[in-house]
Amino acid sequence: MTDGTGRATVLTGIRELVTNDPAQGDLHADAGDRLLGLVRDAAVVVRDGLVEWVGPAAHAPAADGRHDLAGRAVVPGFVDSHTHLVFAGDRSAEFAARMTGQTYDGGGIAVSVAATRAASDDELRALVAARVGEMRAQGTTTVEIKTGYGLTVDDELRTLRLAREVTPHTTLLGAHVVPREFAHDRGAYVDLVTGPMLDAVVAGGGPALAENVDVFCEPASAHAFDGDEARTVLEAGRRAGLALRVHGNQLAPGPGVALACELGARSVDHCTFLTDADVDALVGARGTTVATLLPGVEFSTRSPYPDGRRLIDAGVDVALATDCNPGTCYSSSMPFVIALAVREMGMTPAEALHAATAVAARSLGLDRRVAPGMPAELAVLDAPSHLHLAYRAGVPIASALSLPG
Repeated sequence: MTDGTGRATVLTGIRELVTNDPAQGDLHADAGDRLLGLVRDAAVVVRDGLVEWVGPAAHAPAADGRHDLAGRAVVPGFVDSHTHLVFAGDRSAEFAARMTGQTYDGGGIAVSVAATRAASDDELRALVAARVGEMRAQGTTTVEIKTGYGLTVDDELRTLRLAREVTPHTTLLGAHVVPREFAHDRGAYVDLVTGPMLDAVVAGGGPALAENVDVFCEPASAHAFDGDEARTVLEAGRRAGLALRVHGNQLAPGPGVALACELGARSVDHCTFLTDADVDALVGARGTTVATLLPGVEFSTRSPYPDGRRLIDAGVDVALATDCNPGTCYSSSMPFVIALAVREMGMTPAEALHAATAVAARSLGLDRRVAPGMPAELAVLDAPSHLHLAYRAGVPIASALSLPG
């Protein structure tokens, strides 16, 4: 949200402001309010896209302009820290089959790979723009985008370039699955990802096309990568200067979570099937490795939901994201994810919102608070409280906030 004019605009009529800044809230409030740094009957002053002042509306300083939100709630813009937005094709038939009992094992990714390779840059660009627009209409202001539907050097680079047109938060997921042309020589594909593909991503002397490297570490799938292969990919990415992310423990217990914690990954995502040792590893990695839960996937695959309550009670940093992708969760809605986290994973509304903003941002190396000097990345709710995100599940009450004129 920015007007770029140098003028200060005061946002008033905010019935409830979520700041994610405990210093802004009432120290005597309950745990959820303190976590969110709630300010009621609040105002925010914004200048050139940055927050200049936050506090009770009665104490708001003068500003050049005024924007009255008429009793609505304002929250930090959602941070969708796990998406796969650059793809073509349709896998709705696969979804329908899963609803009748077919299990998911990663094999359908090949369908998206074929369609994405065949699509033109302009076709993919239009698809990505539409998906990002859909996200903003639901309150998402920051998005991470992974590759993984190209699986050749040229197609993965193309995906990164298209992704970087809409976000700086890009991730090389060349190790999504082993493509069909390498089915009988997995080692050669790992060599391609860790050699020519990674070299091309960081080549040129300027900033790399990707911030992160990721791998689908899932020995339970014949299409994904085992622990040794995943370690090879992650260590190569780390040597190249990229931050680490991991798809882990989605289909069954496995080495993904432990590997992510050992190597200092920013995030390990899915975390559906966890042993006590996995939880202990995540507790030990607190402050470094976030457990990003993706309940839209469980909704779309009829799988067990991760136990968010268990992780939070243990002291694990928990984030939420959509995993928007064509196969296992074609939803761009962070409010839907928040509602699922509350209904199915034992998280409170405050914990779910904090996970979808502050902790998800932390997994991208960002600080998502509403505080002086911070970017004014805000979402407005057509409701008086953040509680309505879960209370009114499926109703489009959230949108990214833009200043008029």
